[in-house]
Amino acid sequence: MLLTSRFLAVVIFFISVFVVVPWLIEVSGRWDFYYTLTSVALLSIASAGVWLTFYIGRINIGQGAYALAGGYLSAVLVTQYEVSFWLTIPLAGLFCAVLSVLIGLPILRLKGVYFAMITLVLTEVAKLTALALPITNGAKGIVSIPLPGELSIFGLTIIPDFSTLENVKLAFYYLAATLMVICFAGMYRLVNSRMGHLCRSLQQNEELASSIGVNITTLRITAYAISSFLGGVGGSIFVAISQSIYPTSFQVADSINFMLNVFVGGLGYVFGPMLGTVVIYFGWDLLFQTGKFQLLIYSSILILLMLTVPNGLLSLRLFKLNKEKK
Repeated sequence: MLLTSRFLAVVIFFISVFVVVPWLIEVSGRWDFYYTLTSVALLSIASAGVWLTFYIGRINIGQGAYALAGGYLSAVLVTQYEVSFWLTIPLAGLFCAVLSVLIGLPILRLKGVYFAMITLVLTEVAKLTALALPITNGAKGIVSIPLPGELSIFGLTIIPDFSTLENVKLAFYYLAATLMVICFAGMYRLVNSRMGHLCRSLQQNEELASSIGVNITTLRITAYAISSFLGGVGGSIFVAISQSIYPTSFQVADSINFMLNVFVGGLGYVFGPMLGTVVIYFGWDLLFQTGKFQLLIYSSILILLMLTVPNGLLSLRLFKLNKEKK
């Protein structure tokens, strides 16, 4: 019965994302919603990486640094070396993963607020590095980045050249939504694997996990590398959509928002980052009508949510289901 309900939920989700949403946008004529929903999908991918570091007991406020690094790598490869955009997506992720290993080896030994403060500085360091390096074009950034070209395998076109499409926004929406689905499916599988169970043991008690033979250093580095990989992937696709990138494209505020997405959705749930991103992104936009009180109301609601629903919004759904079963 449980498997059937899960399968049904997955089917409904797929139909909603890939069929119902595009149909509603076409009927309403609100084409700007494609960009909005594409942004939500990309932000949820980056937030999923932050969630994974929380899963091993670390507060990560530096995801913006890896999104910026991945975005710049993609932009440089596409504009200066004429590398296919589709190849730069995994390359950006791998670059950020390797970078995170070098950074993570010394800082992952820290816990709590100490690790959080170090990661908070990373985004500012990435911004200053982008300003200083000649290859990133400094404060001018990289502009006029071409749209993704054709992706073909053995002469068979898998993805057409975006510049030839009538509705580029729809194409980017499908791209971001597909990667979001792949990301969270992979995260769900990871959490329910042996590695996921070991990661949970780190969250509860690292000393005890180490005493029973768990290689906590390797586990922490691996989780942080996967987290940074997702940040790099999200940044590379952002570059393709905006066709430009600047040192300020991802800032400290973005890293904090990635963390908030995880908190609001639910630290204990794989799909928490997705729900949290949707709520925070649309919540902020809806409060735009309140003018100068927008930030005050927004902050108050976030504080209230964390006080009343400390385990995130998904815990409300599970609580209701448990009551129904009883």
